Amino acid sequence: MDLNFTTFVFQLLHGLAYGMLLFLVASGLTLVFGVMNVLNIPHVAFYMLGAYFSYQMLLWLGNFWVSLIVCPLVVAGLGVVWESSLLKRAHAGGHVQEFIIGFGVLFVVNEAVKWVWGTQDLPVPIPAALSGSVSLLGRVYPVYRLFILFFSLVVVGFLAYILKKTRLGMTVRAAVADRDMVSALGVNTPLVFTLVMGIGAWLAGLAGVIAGPFINTYPGMALEILVDCFIVTVSGGLGSLLGAVVASLMIGQLYSFGIIFIPRFAIVFAFLFMAVVLIIKPTGLFGEKN
Repeated sequence: MDLNFTTFVFQLLHGLAYGMLLFLVASGLTLVFGVMNVLNIPHVAFYMLGAYFSYQMLLWLGNFWVSLIVCPLVVAGLGVVWESSLLKRAHAGGHVQEFIIGFGVLFVVNEAVKWVWGTQDLPVPIPAALSGSVSLLGRVYPVYRLFILFFSLVVVGFLAYILKKTRLGMTVRAAVADRDMVSALGVNTPLVFTLVMGIGAWLAGLAGVIAGPFINTYPGMALEILVDCFIVTVSGGLGSLLGAVVASLMIGQLYSFGIIFIPRFAIVFAFLFMAVVLIIKPTGLFGEKN
């Protein structure tokens, strides 16, 4: 394919939009693993539930902005319930038990979604304020994709502020470095873990609400993004949010340009990226040795 400058810019924007959406999901997974050392498989189920809850709320109220606020908070509540009940028991049995119970919960949620909303794709309308297009290099580009990009950047800035400038952020970073020392200093680490799980689920739910008008809402969306999330988490470095940002953007571009040049093998590029990163730096791009 002849890749002119305009096509290059548009594919770059496509990759950025998907990359930032992927980051919203993967950042919660990375944060939970970094703080709690937990393989939180059901994390992608929160992403799917955010999309379905948003779809339902749009049927009831018809207001995307209300769903953007309310649905992630509901999902965060479910994340806290999950962490306070099954996850603690699974974590006591090690990563293998986390993996098995986590996948069990994910499949249960996936089947519950089919039972409640059916198995068909559910098209979610783009809100009127974001439904138009803008002129860019002589062509039109959807406003909603630009919204995904810029809104995600705002969330990245918000996360960076929380982690770098607040007491909660300092506690979280300290827990990542040495949770035993944090506990010895009198910090209520179980409460910190619960808050981190809630924030992670909130991020996943937020991504689900945004993804609905972007890629539709369907039962397999959690399993579909699960692989990409783990590639981001491993490639970026376990527990590194900066690594999650970089890896998400890289994978977004690999998908975007891979579809143009080698459509049949576009899905392979993410795995090749992870393999190359781990060969060069086994701890991931910004991971550190324990």
